[in-house]
Amino acid sequence: MPTRRMLLATPALLSPRLAVAQDWPARTVTLLVPWAPGGSNDVVARLVAPQLEARFGQPFVAENRPGGGGSLGMGLAARARPDGLTLLVSSASNHVFHPLIAGDIGYDPQQALVAAAMLTDVPNVLAVSNQLGVSSVPELIARVRATPGGMSFGSSGVGSSNHLAGELFRLRTGLELTHVPYRGGGQAIPDLIAGTVPMVFLNLPTVLPPATAGRCRMIAVGTDARVPSRPEIPTMQEQGVPDYAVRSWTGLFAPRGTPQPVLERLATAVAEVLALPALRGKLVETGSEPLFMPPAETDRFVAAEYARWAPVVKAAGVKLDQ
Repeated sequence: MPTRRMLLATPALLSPRLAVAQDWPARTVTLLVPWAPGGSNDVVARLVAPQLEARFGQPFVAENRPGGGGSLGMGLAARARPDGLTLLVSSASNHVFHPLIAGDIGYDPQQALVAAAMLTDVPNVLAVSNQLGVSSVPELIARVRATPGGMSFGSSGVGSSNHLAGELFRLRTGLELTHVPYRGGGQAIPDLIAGTVPMVFLNLPTVLPPATAGRCRMIAVGTDARVPSRPEIPTMQEQGVPDYAVRSWTGLFAPRGTPQPVLERLATAVAEVLALPALRGKLVETGSEPLFMPPAETDRFVAAEYARWAPVVKAAGVKLDQ
């Protein structure tokens, strides 16, 4: 039988979770991305994954599992074994907005998932088709009001932060707008370029490449202040839309029950990765702002987001079938 001295000298015997954390990861780690390729979550995941792989010596593989406003991929993460080998690159859209709109999605994200770290703050933008011929929000408002039946706007899916951004725009302006949901932000871009959908509310990283190439036009950001990396884009409030602010973000989460030491190792690695000048430069270049928070702070932040948006969603009357 082991003596007390032997136990004290062998922390793994006293703390199996610590032993798991020390050995983690023993094999490939899957980063579930609950949206289609090309969206902001996907971009962040594929930039961060190689850096985590280099630090831990095991593959970190981004896997797209879109559907259900992000709830499909998030549900897979929520039901995964809490061994640190299945992680979720989540966003405000699927983590907060969609559950508030959909109601019962089969699990409570706040109960089923725990935070490892916040990754980025992701600005929301309003972009218009070149064929629309407008270059500002006031011009767009005038054009919609002059159009019988109003216009449509695209988003990355029902219950996404982009969807809420469009609905908030509708409420604040009184415009007649019809929501056209896509399975991910990247899926909406071809229709925007073609003029099939005249405007979209999407995350900046998704719209930036085609806008930079001159294939569509970004006319407003949904943040309180202009985005430091794109100061040429005015805010909604600057252009006469009052009380308008929709914040998106990307964070790293794990199934509840994942050993705390694993989460802490992840958080430490994420902090190191986000501090790399080259990675920070790439994130900013693609339209995301690096924003690190440790696990407990991230959990508190997400809880505050729920509390803030629940009454807004109710007041807006946003339904799952919109």
